[in-house]
Amino acid sequence: MKLRILVDNYTFIDEYYLGEPGLSFYIEEAGKNYLLDTGYSDVLLKNAAAMRIDLKQLDTIILSHGHNDHTGGLRYLKMLYADMIKKPQLLAHPQAFWQRREGNLDIGIPVSMTELQQSFQVKQSTKPVWLSPRLIYLGEIKQYNGFEEKIFIGKIKNPAGNWIEDYVIDDSALIYCSNHGLVIMTGCSHAGICNITEMARQVCGESRIAAVIGGFHLLKTGKYQLQQTINHLHKQFPKAIYACHCTDLAAKMKLAETLPIHETGVGLSLEWDAV
Repeated sequence: MKLRILVDNYTFIDEYYLGEPGLSFYIEEAGKNYLLDTGYSDVLLKNAAAMRIDLKQLDTIILSHGHNDHTGGLRYLKMLYADMIKKPQLLAHPQAFWQRREGNLDIGIPVSMTELQQSFQVKQSTKPVWLSPRLIYLGEIKQYNGFEEKIFIGKIKNPAGNWIEDYVIDDSALIYCSNHGLVIMTGCSHAGICNITEMARQVCGESRIAAVIGGFHLLKTGKYQLQQTINHLHKQFPKAIYACHCTDLAAKMKLAETLPIHETGVGLSLEWDAV
């Protein structure tokens, strides 16, 4: 499997790409092309063009959740596929497509379901989906611990038309089962990075973790939760951690005291199980 970061808050030094507060990973696996999230704007398209990645060749787009810093790029991607006969699959938890707001701001997917269905084959699932023999979308994440409590972010509009507190139940992750353990790819980890890694191990029947890459949602995190997160990850012994997007500097520095933290940003290219 090959992975390249197309969108992140940061770019590598002397790598002339664009950064923004969003996330998108381009993935090649078993002859197919995938996208995990789409960033906030058209930065996705600009960086892909600079990297000579043809986004018209995508097979599946996976949404980690429905916030607009992970789905905003759909406004531009939908124009690529509107007239194509073979349309890529768009996979997400059902709640990812619900309307969201925080205060007076709309923070959900900025494209209607009708528009999405014109450009994509929309698939919704709360359960794990095996995209290939080694690549898995986890679906709705279970709660395995008591220190990653769910915190609501704004409001979400349910099918009954009621605005309720949004605990980002749709937050999920993508897992690759490598020869050296699991590669866990996250968007924001609203469900808790430790809950995600634990569910990945349960679903895949694999205890080894080769790498964890993505947003950990460790922003101004309390000392107790941060230390418990570190303790939990340390016990799982991941070989490499690439914390980005919504992981602040204080959290990265604390994680780096005991865990193998690596620099991360737009332009990073990683590969597992190369022949």
